[in-house]
Amino acid sequence: MRSTTRARRALAAIAASALLLTGTLSAASAAQAAPPASAVTRMAALGDSITQAAMTCSSLTSCPTNSWSTGSTVSVNSHLLRLRAAGATGLVNTSVFNDAKSGAGSSALPAQAQTAAGQGAQYVTIEIGAIDACTRTVAQMTPTAQFTTNVRTALATLAASSGSPEIFVASIPSLQRLYDINKSSLSARLAWSLLGTCQSMLANPSSGAAADVARRTMVQQRVNEFNQALFDACTATPKCRFDGFAVANYAFAKSDISTRDYFHPSLSGQATLANLTWQRTQWVS
Repeated sequence: MRSTTRARRALAAIAASALLLTGTLSAASAAQAAPPASAVTRMAALGDSITQAAMTCSSLTSCPTNSWSTGSTVSVNSHLLRLRAAGATGLVNTSVFNDAKSGAGSSALPAQAQTAAGQGAQYVTIEIGAIDACTRTVAQMTPTAQFTTNVRTALATLAASSGSPEIFVASIPSLQRLYDINKSSLSARLAWSLLGTCQSMLANPSSGAAADVARRTMVQQRVNEFNQALFDACTATPKCRFDGFAVANYAFAKSDISTRDYFHPSLSGQATLANLTWQRTQWVS
């Protein structure tokens, strides 16, 4: 009889523990769940010329209306437009901020994060890193440790801000593929040379010499390291969603690249980027 009683008590204790664990997990899950898209009323985009949609207008300048993140161009169908379609009617022009800067590397990201925090952003997108790898020489690329520190500092600032934002971090597209799909194009090679574009990867584009092949491999390896750093930093930050290397692994086509500089996304490339990344956001995946 005593053994039966002890057994019943043990089973009851196990059941109680299971209920407590279930409740704890449910609470944790609820805490991590993103609010409905319709609740977002302030949004900011951080990063570089990709998020400024450079080379998508008639001039060789930024064109943020075509941005994959905060743009208003219907054909791009940016995150902003998708949020509005999901009911975020509070996202008006005065509460949407494109804080990205052309030519910005990761060293500029903490300051951009401070700006977004001051704007009370509730949703923040980040696309950064190409400029850190696209330097005149391999030796001038940002060290991975420094890149990591820059990103973690920015994410910590956002996580601690009053807006308590949902954060989306996109990976860096493959610079090796950018080279591979246009290395045979005379106009691309001419543009890369005249504009001095990403010489760490794109210098001597016709060369198959071992030194040039090794140089390109080193640049792409650094990009891979940056992407891993983005993943690690985002994973360690509350309310941060990484794209799962979707952009990094995407085999983009020539049509996705602007023919103005053969480096930045074209208008259709911005649309591709918007769709590819949106599928990985807090509200879809």
